[in-house]
Amino acid sequence: MAHLEKYFNKVPEAKRSKATIAYLAALDHVGEQNPLVVEKIIQELKDQRSHLKLIASENYSSLAVQLAMGNLLTDKYAEGFPGRRFYAGCENVDAIEDLAVQELKALFGCEHAYVQPHSGADANLVAYWSIIIQRVQAKEVALLEKKTVDELSPEEYEKVRKVLVNQKIMGLALGSGGHLTHGYRHNVSAKMMQSVTYDVDKATGLIDYAALAAQVKKEKPLILVAGYSSYSRLISFAKMREIADSVGAVLLVDMAHFAGLVAGKAMEGEFNPIPYAHIVTSTTHKTLRGPRGGIVLCTSEFKDTVNKGCPIILGGPLPHVIAAKAVAFKEAQTADFRSYARQVICNAKHLAASLVTKGVQVVTGGTDNHLLVFNVAQSFGLTGRQAEMALTRAFFTVNRNVVPFDSNGAWHASGIRIGTPALTTLGMKEKEMEEIADCIVTLLKATKPLSSEKGSEVEIDPKVLKSILQRGEDLLKRFPLYPELIID
Repeated sequence: MAHLEKYFNKVPEAKRSKATIAYLAALDHVGEQNPLVVEKIIQELKDQRSHLKLIASENYSSLAVQLAMGNLLTDKYAEGFPGRRFYAGCENVDAIEDLAVQELKALFGCEHAYVQPHSGADANLVAYWSIIIQRVQAKEVALLEKKTVDELSPEEYEKVRKVLVNQKIMGLALGSGGHLTHGYRHNVSAKMMQSVTYDVDKATGLIDYAALAAQVKKEKPLILVAGYSSYSRLISFAKMREIADSVGAVLLVDMAHFAGLVAGKAMEGEFNPIPYAHIVTSTTHKTLRGPRGGIVLCTSEFKDTVNKGCPIILGGPLPHVIAAKAVAFKEAQTADFRSYARQVICNAKHLAASLVTKGVQVVTGGTDNHLLVFNVAQSFGLTGRQAEMALTRAFFTVNRNVVPFDSNGAWHASGIRIGTPALTTLGMKEKEMEEIADCIVTLLKATKPLSSEKGSEVEIDPKVLKSILQRGEDLLKRFPLYPELIID
């Protein structure tokens, strides 16, 4: 009971946190069975406390969310969905999943919600196949004068199957800020369907809706995907729906990156996808601050097929993670979360503006959401990989990223993607964004590649690095991560 005893010795009873006691007791118990696991959990906490998390797709979940995952719900098989399981004894799982669904519907105001996907990639696959089954398979089966797939002969089934795998998907290109699952050629989304991508405008770095409308009318995709992983501006989902409707396409919005900003009412009107999209997918662990997992929101048209994510795509649900999702969805309905969502955007805009003021080339010139990409090749003469290495050696956790039409390719890249969700969770505001921007620019100006080759090794002026490390330590002390967790 080492960690819990140390906590009791340091913290008076009146100030002790139930969450902290539960967390430390769990670590001590696990440590009796497997010390290495606990050692690495604690080391990860220390690492995250000593580095500034600027990765746009990461955040910090509450201890309540984390604790909700550590229980016997993980032992339950619950294939199917509430009220229609393939296993007996799922009454409690049904109640928890129903709660998560209701919390999610209240949070986003959608017609239907599905909380079982294990990740955003899973959620997208559930959505894709739901669309194909609902819009294509049903039509093909009807043409054969059959009511269900089970009524098809083997020959008829093969005919239908060939039609299903020949549908067309159209998403934002990976190099323009899209995601792997939106039709990237090495992803299963481009192997199960014909994939056509659209790019941002070369001059502005923005989506050109007129050009996109013309391309959609030419390609006539079944699925038009809107959403991004490194696009820093808002998308008009009203315009995207109009473009989709022009060819009878289904509009799927992947809001994995900005779901928390929608939930927190920081993206409203035409920038809220819920009123416009047929299907919306998301992760739950980015701006939404929940556990690692995925969700699907949809109109009533797709409810029945989405609910059959298992067996179509998924195996058994993860009831312990669904419990944590229910906790997170409730947290996201508070006034505090709405203030958080607005501050995430304010911080990102201020961080981008501070970099631009210092002469850094920021893609699109700024941001309207939680992330931004800046061009280190143009601004500092570094590849993204070299800049990532330099920033990691200081106190930043970031990821290299391509800029639109990047000549360095995806591995070396020319950009760095950063975001403000985690910083904002720690309580940082505009003043800290200015300090962070200054640290980034000062560090990268003092960074040189060790060779002319595109390697990762760099040389940093030692005096500058020492100064930046000290500034980082001071900043992190002012905004500690999980301060209630007292661990030596």
